[in-house]
Amino acid sequence: MKEEILVNVTPQETRVALMQQGSAQELHVERASAVGLVGNIYVGVVSRVLPGMQSAFIHIGLDRTAFLHVADLWSHRNGDDSRPIEKVLHDGDRILVQVIKDPIGTKGARLSTQVSIAGRFLVYLPQDSHIGISQRIGDEAERVHLRERLTQLLSPDQTGGFIIRTMAETATDDELRADLSYLQKLWTDIQVKARTISAPALLYQDLNLSLRVLRDLATDQTQVIIVDSRETYERLQAFARDYALPVMNRVEHYTGDRPLFDLYGVEEEIERALARRVALKSGGYLIIDQTEALTTVDVNTGGFVSGRTFDDTIFKTNLEAAQVIARQLRLRNLGGIIIVDFIDMDSDAHRESVLAEFKKALAPDRTRMTVNGFTALGLVEMTRKRTRESLAHVLCEPCPTCHGRGELKTPQTVCYEILREILREARQYDDTREFRILASQKVVDTFLDEESQSLALLEEFIGKPIRLQVESIYHQEQYDIVLV
Repeated sequence: MKEEILVNVTPQETRVALMQQGSAQELHVERASAVGLVGNIYVGVVSRVLPGMQSAFIHIGLDRTAFLHVADLWSHRNGDDSRPIEKVLHDGDRILVQVIKDPIGTKGARLSTQVSIAGRFLVYLPQDSHIGISQRIGDEAERVHLRERLTQLLSPDQTGGFIIRTMAETATDDELRADLSYLQKLWTDIQVKARTISAPALLYQDLNLSLRVLRDLATDQTQVIIVDSRETYERLQAFARDYALPVMNRVEHYTGDRPLFDLYGVEEEIERALARRVALKSGGYLIIDQTEALTTVDVNTGGFVSGRTFDDTIFKTNLEAAQVIARQLRLRNLGGIIIVDFIDMDSDAHRESVLAEFKKALAPDRTRMTVNGFTALGLVEMTRKRTRESLAHVLCEPCPTCHGRGELKTPQTVCYEILREILREARQYDDTREFRILASQKVVDTFLDEESQSLALLEEFIGKPIRLQVESIYHQEQYDIVLV
């Protein structure tokens, strides 16, 4: 399917939208104040080894220590070592590590000692020795051909292994040689720096988002890459000239007066991608709830009543939802455990068709995932690899009023809390002459209206006057009781 890539650049942030058939399929945001760390290579210092968790905390120069599990030690991943982590690492050790997951929420970055450096056509694995092929290259004959081509280009003294990326299918031998040379020189420089620099220190930083567009996002299906910044356009042209020549002529500079993302409707897509409710064209809708542990997607028919039977209506709604959910996962960059609650279907054939449609819609996604069939409760369980924050976590923060609950106590509930609190205070402080309630307008209105009798009864019971005062800056759950 033909694609367009839009790159919007400001001094504060870079935003990239991958478009298909006029709608955004992926959104990437990188802010100057919070550049992603995945792919960065550090020389770190072991700050603490935790034998009980078979993990270690590594200081790499960030505010929070990073996390290294025994399974991410190269010697363990390669099957050459089965020793517990406390026998391999000790407090104060220098260690070469690479970030494989950005800090998410309260968790620090996740590390690995297996280094991989991505080029345009190849991924270099300095500690490995085999040649792997991208799983997205499905044709077995093509996989064999690519492995043979790369083997012939490698020099006899070549060390390390490689993964051949999908873009290598159309690469010439000269382009592959250039990628080989670039990656080997980069690794040599990293090794020299690691030996001479004091730890902790950054040894290698991955490309910024605008350049990663050419390396990671642009494919044969990409028709055009539109950039609205002259400086970034020239930087992309220079990078493409050296490392991605086939893409160079597809990079265009946008000079129109109307903002690029407005022109293509991406700003509206971003707003919709932050909403909890997603409307389906049929009249049904999705409810997407993101928690720290997992994401749930609930499918509802809404006002959709088309179809010969109710079962037919449910089936059509689920088929449409399968496509929309797949797009929303990419658009919102949702990861981890994902539970999809399709509308219950009695027919096994319908369930199989919906699951097949869902997997088909997920196929273009570059992120590794697993999809299980329907459980006994009729839920579809899946996982999607999470390497960076979701779109909502990048652009939003928890509501300071409800603290992420998504709900507020009713004015009546707050009134009852205040009445109980006054009763406690009255019993504790006998010398109080008057109680003054400071609360939001809605709470005060409730006291003056439906709860006026409750307030009068308490006033009579404690034998002290109670006054009301509106505080316009207070939110609905906030109140204070002043003892006069």
